[in-house]
Amino acid sequence: MENFRGKVVVITGATSGIGEATARYFAHEDAKTVLVGRNKDKGKKIEMEIRQQGQEAYFIPCDVSNENEVKDMVNNVIDKYGKIDILFNNAGVMLPSKEIERMPVEDWKKSIDINLTGTFLVSRYVKPYLVKEKGTIINNGSIAGLQHYAAGRSYAYSATKAAVIQFSHQMAKNYGEEGVRVNCICPGIIQTPILGDRDPKVYAERVPLGRLGQPEEVAKVVAFLASDDASYLTGVVLPIDGGASL
Repeated sequence: MENFRGKVVVITGATSGIGEATARYFAHEDAKTVLVGRNKDKGKKIEMEIRQQGQEAYFIPCDVSNENEVKDMVNNVIDKYGKIDILFNNAGVMLPSKEIERMPVEDWKKSIDINLTGTFLVSRYVKPYLVKEKGTIINNGSIAGLQHYAAGRSYAYSATKAAVIQFSHQMAKNYGEEGVRVNCICPGIIQTPILGDRDPKVYAERVPLGRLGQPEEVAKVVAFLASDDASYLTGVVLPIDGGASL
């Protein structure tokens, strides 16, 4: 797989977990990497660490559920780099699982606002620039959104991720003729802060490969889907789960 020298990559949710690992990977592969997130301290720290290694990174604070902030973020990227080649819609939340009669309506709305509306807003405002560059979008779904997989009581999270998968299908179908490829990854149980204080060993027992995935393993798949090696792939929904969804 070739490196990404000269490519401008926008990664949302880039201040931790999969987003952070993916940002570091693209920067290592010579991309101009834009880190988007709400945690300003963490974002600036990652930006500084990447720059200290002689690589290119630029942090922009942004809440992807806020349309005005998304528009400002995209304008900021264009002002600095003049283009966008790759978008990784990664920002998301997984709030505590509860039965629907106990789930706060605010949790349901927050899940939709960030996981789904955020993906829509960033895609909407980045898309014109991707068309110009014949670029690509990778959306972060989840095995929780797969039709054949259901576990626990993550009603809001699963519903939003199922919507992200179908949203990806729609974009891939309609924007292929404009030269934009759209694919969706579906990570399984990955060792990231989103697990909170949950016991990793309990989750590992559910995975045929017998362990949790690492963010760097997901990052490499994202990079593959963004590369010319995947030039004939669009509309793909790809589990990265060690077989957990089987």
